[in-house]
Amino acid sequence: MEDVLFSEQFQQWANEVLVWIGFGTLVGLLAKAIMPGRDPGGAIATLAMGIGGSVIGCGIFSYFYNGQRVTPISPVGLVVATAGAFVILFFYRLLGGYWFVEGDATGRRRLRPPLRRRRYRVPHYVDEE
Repeated sequence: MEDVLFSEQFQQWANEVLVWIGFGTLVGLLAKAIMPGRDPGGAIATLAMGIGGSVIGCGIFSYFYNGQRVTPISPVGLVVATAGAFVILFFYRLLGGYWFVEGDATGRRRLRPPLRRRRYRVPHYVDEE
């Protein structure tokens, strides 16, 4: 009997973890879509920001609303999780040097580096008369 109870608890726990991971990925992609510009992170950073934003957003919501539990799969959960991921993405860009540059240019917005263009070797022909 205890084996059945343990396996049910494990299945419930695994389901919760997979829901948070899947929802975190969705929320991370949504936050990156809302905030314009290039991002310094890849797929793993998006996943981590989404999961962290989901946990932080839902946790702050439950703290301010007298411990009301909010699941990530609800309209309120989607809004607060996206807001949490948006805040994490903002600080990730801020600390990654997206907006500010250290040194003499403190306080100024950094311009995008010029795009690298491939230089093709063009043959030069000399006309011999």
